[in-house]
Amino acid sequence: MNRRELTKLLGTGLLASAITPRIAFASAPPQVAITMDDFNLFGADEPTAEKRNQAILAALRAHSIKGAIFVCASNIDSPFGHRLLKQWDEEGHLIANHTYSHRFYPGSDFRQYSADILRCEALIKDYKHFVRLFRFPYLKEGKTAGQRDQMRVFLAEHGYRNGAVTIDASDWYIDDRLRKQLAKDSKADTSGYRDYYLGHIADRSRFYDEVSNRALGRSVRHTLLVHHNVLNALCLGDLLAQYKRMGWKLIDAAHAYADPVFKENPDVLPAGDSLVLALAVQNKKMDRLRWPSEDGKYEEPGMDRLGL
Repeated sequence: MNRRELTKLLGTGLLASAITPRIAFASAPPQVAITMDDFNLFGADEPTAEKRNQAILAALRAHSIKGAIFVCASNIDSPFGHRLLKQWDEEGHLIANHTYSHRFYPGSDFRQYSADILRCEALIKDYKHFVRLFRFPYLKEGKTAGQRDQMRVFLAEHGYRNGAVTIDASDWYIDDRLRKQLAKDSKADTSGYRDYYLGHIADRSRFYDEVSNRALGRSVRHTLLVHHNVLNALCLGDLLAQYKRMGWKLIDAAHAYADPVFKENPDVLPAGDSLVLALAVQNKKMDRLRWPSEDGKYEEPGMDRLGL
């Protein structure tokens, strides 16, 4: 393009309209932190579990970010489990509460459920990087206003904030199918599962970022929900690299949770799932498209077609 053509385009505003979205995106790319649930070792022997844990930590280390691990404490209630969790603590990742038994809150007795939260706390509170963030298993926070609000009061009384998710996903379902394949053939090609996983997270990330912009007029500092599992031991590094290719900025979990959006308590029922989606529903910016918002049943047809 010569100088005369450039001047003409600037005069008409066509060039400005074409490049403005790119300039805006470049100056403020979406941001995302990695938050992991469960710490499930799936009955692996100690050398295998150690290798998986180190692979996940190495991926985070390679990208110079600190994540958050929401611990289902029954999974680490052993000297070996505590040793693995200590590796996260030593590397500066947040250690947070995900109950002891991974109970489903909407179907639970409040007293038993709250005791389960405190049982988890007793096992993780002495780690240097323990924080009072609580995440509901399955992201389900109550089916009635009374149930939801009773737990909100309990958490506040014990100094907890909701370790909310903005980008929900179904990595757990992909992992389940991957592990079944590896159980049949330990040397099976896993590239198809990796590719499906990367596509799934890219799609969900773009979707929830769009929801954030619709609900709040901005892109929040996102928290991605994934799990401590076989899939992420194999593919977390690929996922982090993909975010960078997408133009997203990887950030520490502590920085993400400093976003004011995480002080919000959406008034929607059923309560739970993605925080930005709940706010969009509350603010009447969009209808809830499906319930639950993410689930294996939505991924099953596509994975079946691919023979995964």
